[in-house]
Amino acid sequence: MTFHVITLFPEIIEAYTNTSILGRAVKQKKLNIKTYQLRKFAGNKWGKVDERPYGGGPGMVLRAEPVIRAVEKIKEQIARAKRKQDYDIMIYRKKQPKVILTSAGGRPFTNAYAKKLSKEKEVIIVCGRYEGIDARAKKILKAEEISVGPYILTGGEVPALVIIDATARQVPGVLGKFESLEEGRIASHDVFTRPEVLKVKGKIHRVPKILLSGHHAKIDALRSKRRSG
Repeated sequence: MTFHVITLFPEIIEAYTNTSILGRAVKQKKLNIKTYQLRKFAGNKWGKVDERPYGGGPGMVLRAEPVIRAVEKIKEQIARAKRKQDYDIMIYRKKQPKVILTSAGGRPFTNAYAKKLSKEKEVIIVCGRYEGIDARAKKILKAEEISVGPYILTGGEVPALVIIDATARQVPGVLGKFESLEEGRIASHDVFTRPEVLKVKGKIHRVPKILLSGHHAKIDALRSKRRSG
């Protein structure tokens, strides 16, 4: 699976995806993450990709043209790669890469959506900035707007990383073992490890006895109760 991320700050994406589980998955070629500097598609010598919004209002808006150029360029690269691998071009034309725009007003991102997205071979994510992206880009690219929560962030890089991280976990081999998928087993938000007895400011805090009992049915029941409660 390959993620193509269009952003004004590639270093943010690269710093996170080059480390830990994602970094290991990339090295093992179970995952591919590519970044693209949006300014390179500005169409002007200054690399200017934003303009003031029509109708007035504060802030700036990302222009549609650079976003469209960047996405189309990525699609061309994917098509060329497929031709080299002797893919049927007609199949490529029918199955276009998924295009996502990060947006506070988009469809809520969920684990179910991540599972579905993990079935895609190529996903293009455009990181929003400023007051957003010219709405015509979404229509022209047939893109889907995705929100990672009911709040406003400075830019779309963090949402893009949330989408990549949650989706990558669903790709076979990325986590190593299925048991590492918390959503695939009965889990509690409360977890415990050594020491069994923790003393802080004169107070004793113990691990629940059931977790030490070895009785798996009771342990699962406790975890299920804590999770739902």
